[in-house]
Amino acid sequence: MTQQTTTDTHWHLAGDWFDVCKCAIPCPCTFAQPPTYGDCEGVLVWHIREGNFGDVRLDDLNVLMLGSFEGNPWAGTHTAPYAAIFLDERADDEQRAALGAVFGGEAGGWPAEFGAMFHPEMRGMDVVPIHVEIDEDLATWRAEIPGRVLATAEALTGPTTPDGARVQVHNAPGSEVGPGQIATWGRATVDRADAFGFSWERTGKSSKYFPFDWSGPG
Repeated sequence: MTQQTTTDTHWHLAGDWFDVCKCAIPCPCTFAQPPTYGDCEGVLVWHIREGNFGDVRLDDLNVLMLGSFEGNPWAGTHTAPYAAIFLDERADDEQRAALGAVFGGEAGGWPAEFGAMFHPEMRGMDVVPIHVEIDEDLATWRAEIPGRVLATAEALTGPTTPDGARVQVHNAPGSEVGPGQIATWGRATVDRADAFGFSWERTGKSSKYFPFDWSGPG
């Protein structure tokens, strides 16, 4: 990932993002604090509801990333950042190139800012089937790469949460999708990965959902 913008192509992506990670609920990273146990690893998922990169349509495509780090990226004190990225096998060559430019940071916008801050060492990239399901009422969300990644979560609730209501945070100081979006908190029911040297299996830890709305190259 790079901060340098190498394309003047205008683009816009809007959709759904969520993660599951090893932090306790709620993940401190969204509050720009160090992770619960000093380090974090997890699954990050993007579902593009509507998008274009110039004339290339990107509607309904998915992107998934595995990542890990130690310390606090928001404070610039993190170390050992690693990532691997997966692109939707339904994307044709033009769409894959567009997704690579946006999510690799070359096309500017929020992904370039986030990539420059996190600056991971990339362990690999693959084109795979990525299955994503998100309830319209945000009761549950899930993503799967068969045999390699499974991330499922349910909306956080408790004794004083009104029936059907969602636990949300406005103006998060460490929003992974950039400013201006609302976090909906969840509890991971499955968090499993086995790819590119990332390997874990856990349940009951933090998850959160954000909508995202990005454009570039500015």
